[in-house]
Amino acid sequence: MSENYLVCKCKKVSYADIEQALYKHTKFSDVEAAFEDVQKVTHCSTGCGGCHDKVMDIISELMMK
Repeated sequence: MSENYLVCKCKKVSYADIEQALYKHTKFSDVEAAFEDVQKVTHCSTGCGGCHDKVMDIISELMMK
């Protein structure tokens, strides 16, 4: 799936950015660990935090593939 929409407005992070950050690293079995790694790469959810749930949902969705 090649969705590309803005997920984190504060840091201008898109769905594709999250997908790319997730797959640059080893596949994770733990969504929280994956979130932390994606956050380190993209800085998403470090501003207002309003996108936290969206980012977690995207990571979960991508990991289920």
